[in-house]
Amino acid sequence: MEHIDAAAGLRGFLRGAGGFAVLDGGLATELEAHGADLQDELWSANCLVSAPHLIRKVHLDYLEAGANIITSASYQATIEGFESRGVSREQSEALLRRSVHVAQEARAVFDREDRPVLVAASIGSYGAYLADGSDGDYGKSVTKEALKDFHRRRLQVLASAGPDLIAFETIPNKLEAQAYVELLEEEDIRIPAWFSFTSKDGINAASGDSITDCAAVADSCDRVTDKPVIVYPNSGETYNAETKEWENSDDASGTDLASHVGKWRQAGAAIVGGCCRTSPATVRAIARALQEEAAVDENCDDFPAVAVL
Repeated sequence: MEHIDAAAGLRGFLRGAGGFAVLDGGLATELEAHGADLQDELWSANCLVSAPHLIRKVHLDYLEAGANIITSASYQATIEGFESRGVSREQSEALLRRSVHVAQEARAVFDREDRPVLVAASIGSYGAYLADGSDGDYGKSVTKEALKDFHRRRLQVLASAGPDLIAFETIPNKLEAQAYVELLEEEDIRIPAWFSFTSKDGINAASGDSITDCAAVADSCDRVTDKPVIVYPNSGETYNAETKEWENSDDASGTDLASHVGKWRQAGAAIVGGCCRTSPATVRAIARALQEEAAVDENCDDFPAVAVL
């Protein structure tokens, strides 16, 4: 994809896809299903070191299920995280680039002219790196400048790998969104980006900041796509940061997400997929539901670039 007019390129992609696109689903659960051991602080990013072929397999599974946007295995991949495990800075940066290249390799293998595929480079929040259940309450010592320092080099490296999109994922607060907006401007990133926010109630981000206020931060950035809504919830289960395990809840039913597709489309969602603990079966059901909802809203380009997970 040409990055010179990035936002227009993504709008054109969506129009060419019928007004909507299908995002992939959870990575870690599928890696485990293929035999990966993720009992590691690096989580799925550990497979960039030990089993990139499994990551490629999961990407292909999602493409076969109907996804036309796949995200790199870099959500939990940080230079600081790799270095804490004894990986050199040079190799850490190479692993970040590998995450994008593995997704691009899967796209090349899939190679369907009737279904173009975009690769999104995933950037997890600072809280994802901490993995301590802080929910965006990073404390007074974590300033906007500190967040920019933490994310800057990772953004530079991932952007240099040539993704079609940048996915800023599970943003828990307004402060981190502001840091991302400034980084996109300062680093002159000409790749379309999406901002996705975690929410426990559909109104506020995980930190308690208003989703409306968070979305306004993203919407103010002309480097953010102009501006489809993306929705990709998790399975409905709850992550316990102390035990580092997922716990069932009464409404946890990943494949049933498809029953909400019509409502999301009516609310303006142009890209729909799944997050943690969803699977190719979830994405297949979502793709089918989107096809059934194929009436295209001609005004889909006018929605703010906010995702609620």
